Amino acid sequence: MLALALLKDPLYRSYWFALFTSQMGTWMQSAAQGWLVLLLTGSAERLGLVVALQFLPSLLFSLPAGVLADRYPKRNLLFFTQGGMMVLALFMAFLILTEQVRYGHVLLFAFLYGALNAMDLPVRQSFTVELAGKDRYPGAIALNSFGFNTSRLLGPALAGVLIALFGVGVAYLANALSFLPLLFVLKRVPLGPRGEEGDGRWWREAQEGVRFVLEHPVVRRVVGLVLFASLLGMNFQTLVPAYARLVLGLSATGYGGLLSSVGFGALGAALVMAFTGRPKPGRLLLGVFSLSLAHLGLFLPYAFLATFFLALGGFGMISVLINANTLVQLSVPDRIRGRVMAVYSLVMLGTGPLGAYLTGLLFELLGGRLAALVLGGAVLMVGLYQLRPWPKEPSPPA
Repeated sequence: MLALALLKDPLYRSYWFALFTSQMGTWMQSAAQGWLVLLLTGSAERLGLVVALQFLPSLLFSLPAGVLADRYPKRNLLFFTQGGMMVLALFMAFLILTEQVRYGHVLLFAFLYGALNAMDLPVRQSFTVELAGKDRYPGAIALNSFGFNTSRLLGPALAGVLIALFGVGVAYLANALSFLPLLFVLKRVPLGPRGEEGDGRWWREAQEGVRFVLEHPVVRRVVGLVLFASLLGMNFQTLVPAYARLVLGLSATGYGGLLSSVGFGALGAALVMAFTGRPKPGRLLLGVFSLSLAHLGLFLPYAFLATFFLALGGFGMISVLINANTLVQLSVPDRIRGRVMAVYSLVMLGTGPLGAYLTGLLFELLGGRLAALVLGGAVLMVGLYQLRPWPKEPSPPA
């Protein structure tokens, strides 16, 4: 297995464990943020607005970040983005622990944190290929997804316990501290090669990545599927806290348990991908139909059923994202990898603002059960449309 072989590489192993620690903190903060907004406002719509603002910067910064990733050493760019997110989390923890936090602070934090994350994602994805090597990349993405979803499973549960015992601010503080191991490991990574110098007009360079996505039949189809699946079926940051508090009336610990069930299903999908190897379009469709069924099942307002269906939703979400990401990465030439992954990130995260707000608004207008039913039906239509024949996959570029 490529994933296990990568763990024998000391540098990659150190990077993976440090990244896992950081992701644990991120999921703890994510759980805390949803709970904090509901404590401050009691509104699912306002929670949707916070999540929307966190994803909104992807529309502004993803494409420029892709150009930077192809021009400059990715290690230095990651120092900036990871260090910036650490400082923001530390400042937010201070506001909460000193009882000065207001809803406006959460909105501003979400936007700034989202801006750094929008720049970080295409750089980190390209950096993974650079560190692992293209021949080992399918193993790297499976291994990274395993870590990401293990943290998704454990982080919210731990956050629920910390929130219940010490309050929301401690989860933000834990996230700030979780960046330190990754920054230390990045310091040990040699500088990668610089890319080709552009003409100074980043939008012209970004257009090359956009053209590749539009002209490559498989990549175009994959990115289109991710667009609609992300818009309608992956808004768990809004869906889960709203459903837990407003439909099921759960405590912080119960809410953390529901978020962990999403992580449990996601972890299962990561393990399946680690053992089955090369991605296939059929697995993308399996993920889409799993997402649909997960939302439709939430029409039944029972906590034990919600745990099952949210686990199914986590399985579907990661099945879509792992297969989509790997299909795109294996199809793109190295010299424009950052720009193509920036387009992918733009589609995946850029739909977040509208999707998050739409989910919150549907909760306000229809109630949680009917909102989940509508979203599940829309995702089902996406899956049925994608059953038409897929284009033949071109040979990977040299």
